[in-house]
Amino acid sequence: MVKSSIKIITAGMIGGLLSFGLTSTFKPDIPLKIGKTNNQPSLTARQNNNIAQGNYATPVIMPEFESDVSFTTAAEKTVNSVVHVTTLYEMVSSRDPFSEFFDRGGLSTQTSTGSGVIISGDGYIVTNNHVVDRADKIEITLNNERTYTAEVIGKDPNTDLALIKINEKDLPFINFGNSDDVKIGEWVLAVGNPFNLTSTVTAGIISAKARNINILQRGSGTKDFPLESFIQTDAAVNPGNSGGALVSATGNLIGINTAIASQTGSYTGYSFAIPSNIVKKVTEDLLEYGIVQ
Repeated sequence: MVKSSIKIITAGMIGGLLSFGLTSTFKPDIPLKIGKTNNQPSLTARQNNNIAQGNYATPVIMPEFESDVSFTTAAEKTVNSVVHVTTLYEMVSSRDPFSEFFDRGGLSTQTSTGSGVIISGDGYIVTNNHVVDRADKIEITLNNERTYTAEVIGKDPNTDLALIKINEKDLPFINFGNSDDVKIGEWVLAVGNPFNLTSTVTAGIISAKARNINILQRGSGTKDFPLESFIQTDAAVNPGNSGGALVSATGNLIGINTAIASQTGSYTGYSFAIPSNIVKKVTEDLLEYGIVQ
């Protein structure tokens, strides 16, 4: 059960809702270099005169600045590796008095959407368990609008991760980064499909590491051991971003976006991602053993 202040991002509530907003490109502030530098120009006659008169205000030199953070490069390396996940569920509808005459069986199909990340060129995709759990059919749409039916390789409710696969080769995929090396204050991008808006990129910083927010509740089974050690960011994440990528400024995968802290169900300032080192361990075990060791 999810506590009232924390809600797992699920895509079933999206329907036809569209939410549009403006985003801006964030860059670190340009530092001011004060005092003499190796490339400082010589003083003008007027400045020499000021010094002679006792006006010792040191001229502020604005250096040429090239940021090490290139969001455009990271986005280009990522958007084609993040997929749109659509899940279909056969639901028992209310009793239909005409079903016995038309053989409808009283069933209806419900859909929900989320995101996934291609982690190998031969079609393996990681997403959240809550995105695909109990789905009767899983459809994957690539950024180039090609669609596929996916099969589930394995699921792990304890980390809210799932590994699925489509039959395709030579797909663009994201390289794993080392989530242990990320630092608080580091720039990150969140890539996913919020509110069915495909290939959406938002930017923020890492706000905290190893965050436990108690959204993965232990079940009745003795083998259930929920593991939470989220990366907290202020990159905007909304319903539909679940299973999408949290990437570093170099475009490496450092997390899978999973949850938001919200009293409304929409983003209000904080989002949470499963660290890539946990993702890598879980997906490797699911691929080799079918379960997490």
